[in-house]
Amino acid sequence: MTIKRFLSRRSFLALAGTAPFAMRALAEQQKPVGLELYSVREEVKKNLPATLDSVSKMGYECVEFYAPYYDWTPEYAKQVRTQLNTLKVRCYSTHNELKSLKPDGIERTIELNRALGTHYVVLAHPGEIGTLDEWKRIIDVLNGANDTLKSHGLHAGYHNHELEWKPISGQRPLEVIAANTDKSVMLQLDVGTCLEAGADPVEWINSNPGRIRSIHCKDWSPENGYRVLFGEGVAPWKKIFAAAEGTGGLEYYLIEQEGSQYPELETAERCLIAYHNLHASA
Repeated sequence: MTIKRFLSRRSFLALAGTAPFAMRALAEQQKPVGLELYSVREEVKKNLPATLDSVSKMGYECVEFYAPYYDWTPEYAKQVRTQLNTLKVRCYSTHNELKSLKPDGIERTIELNRALGTHYVVLAHPGEIGTLDEWKRIIDVLNGANDTLKSHGLHAGYHNHELEWKPISGQRPLEVIAANTDKSVMLQLDVGTCLEAGADPVEWINSNPGRIRSIHCKDWSPENGYRVLFGEGVAPWKKIFAAAEGTGGLEYYLIEQEGSQYPELETAERCLIAYHNLHASA
């Protein structure tokens, strides 16, 4: 199902012109939906405050900052939080490199995330991993970080890519992570990479009740990879919504887009409109 089936160019512009009112009215009855800001990374590089303002006007309710935020000063993080509060936009989680969850980096991570008001510090990628023993070391980092974060009102999280679905000695690393991390560690599901690896996102959600508290709504197709807009790929979104909000323990959705035929901000807006159309009919 594609955005074109819902909207002509004229109707898209008409609905976009009502944002944030139409989007926020829909959102009042749904789980919060936000934007992983990597989706608009070139805009962020040019002007973060203007990008946040644009994202808010589209109707996004939350954002997720990606790893470069770690280089901010605490004072700048507080300035960003002030703008988010003014826009009534939340930051429930951040994406982080491994160094941010290790003992020598976690105090800075805590300071920045408390300034931003987040709930989850998500490990975005573990680096080059090839053995189960190496995965177990990642698990130790997650559990250790989570123990430290809990005392500050935060929790660790893990974001999957295609790597975690590839079996090692008959075991999928993501299953090993799920089985050996504290239940309060969030398993953030990236739908696109799950599909590319040939895994079933609905089965994964139902196999990990209460732990899929956030989902990266990134679509995928065999023909165009990740450049398809939300709803234009092969993801069974209605089943994903039902599983996530039923057994998954979902708290918020995040639209993620690696690129499309449209400019970044228009891509983000089209994906949000398509999300609301699909979710409303689920």
